[in-house]
Amino acid sequence: MAIGLMMIAGGFAAGVFGSLLGLGGGILIVPLLTLGFGLPVREAVGVSLVAVIVTSSASASVYLERHAANLRLGMTLELFTAMGALVGGLVAFLLSEQLLAGLFTVLLVVTAVNMARRREAVAPAPANGGSTANGGLSADGGAPAGGPVPSPPPYVIHNYGRGIAGSLLAGLVSALLGVGGGIIKVPVMHLVMGVPLRVATATSNLMIGITASASAIIYLVRGGIDPFVAGPTALGVFLGASLGSRTVHRIDVRVLRLLFIVVLLLTAWQMTGRVLK
Repeated sequence: MAIGLMMIAGGFAAGVFGSLLGLGGGILIVPLLTLGFGLPVREAVGVSLVAVIVTSSASASVYLERHAANLRLGMTLELFTAMGALVGGLVAFLLSEQLLAGLFTVLLVVTAVNMARRREAVAPAPANGGSTANGGLSADGGAPAGGPVPSPPPYVIHNYGRGIAGSLLAGLVSALLGVGGGIIKVPVMHLVMGVPLRVATATSNLMIGITASASAIIYLVRGGIDPFVAGPTALGVFLGASLGSRTVHRIDVRVLRLLFIVVLLLTAWQMTGRVLK
């Protein structure tokens, strides 16, 4: 009972964080289960994929209701992300536990560094074939025009080719590491395609559930998901994601970015110990 409650509490924290940053909570669940509960990395990844699906389901409706996500962009990129997830689900069972942990650690560090080097900026008017994505959104993904948050200037989406390539990689990483792909989708949309951070996180939350489902099926068929661990963890994630998706618009984007970077680096440090064992 005590272990189950601890898993619910850990899932809750991961759900809040994952919902705020569009990561699906997997970035915390995998280290939580491996470092805190001694689960093998591959089994933790399988449970994490279930939690990612729950996070997306709990928060997607809220983001859509507030028009905080770019649905057209998300569905376009998700087609390629799902392809990568199917491939990753098959490859994951061919890799060693230590290699998976090492890949997870490297991914955390690279993403944190890239996010630290970028500052939020509003793109100029469309040029060179770029498309404007406004929909009444603020530059930080706030409420639509006429809502409680002032209406913002439009932003420009560019580099679709790089976005598609990043989406394929995100799907592959999602299946291998159980992070829903948000850890790559958010930086790709934000840093490469020029999408404001809040819009990128909201859009990622719509996508990650589909991505995780594609690879979770493979883990389930191969017995890589423990229902006794997935149950309480997913419950905590659902509660946390429901809370996080309703409070994200109140958090300053600079605080959001700093939180993202700090947690990534702390998790990478902890996972390093797993790799060196």
